Amino acid sequence: MTKPDYIVRPATIEDTDRLAELFDAYRVFYGKPSDAEGARQFLRERMTMRDSIVFAAEREAEGRLVGFAQLYPTYSSISMKRALILNDLYVAEQCRGGGVATALLDRAKKYALAIGAKGIGLETGADNVRAQRLYENNGYVRDTSFYHYEWTAKPEA
Repeated sequence: MTKPDYIVRPATIEDTDRLAELFDAYRVFYGKPSDAEGARQFLRERMTMRDSIVFAAEREAEGRLVGFAQLYPTYSSISMKRALILNDLYVAEQCRGGGVATALLDRAKKYALAIGAKGIGLETGADNVRAQRLYENNGYVRDTSFYHYEWTAKPEA
């Protein structure tokens, strides 16, 4: 087995510009308009405020970021434990299929264990079959017991 040409590590504030490129591409993938500066500001704020933990996959030889996972901490009242939400996972299109996403998921699991979290929750689009397969192949189980609801704030007219 050959050693991967990337490492997965916690992202730092110094990674913001490079990370913002991937984050912008991630948002575009989900149908949002490109907003590189907004992506940069959003990530910088999350990292400065310590609202999330971001893991970056970096090609060691080039120093280029090729993927990221962003986790948000929360709590489970029922289990009375910490929990994590894997809100964002993205791998640059040209790097998909090489194990980067699995490595990011593995790093997220190690982090969850290290902080004593009960687990990691996530959601993905019903039509994103590739991501569903990735998650299921990595031990995530589809929830069939609960419905997901969402309220969306709208500015008053």
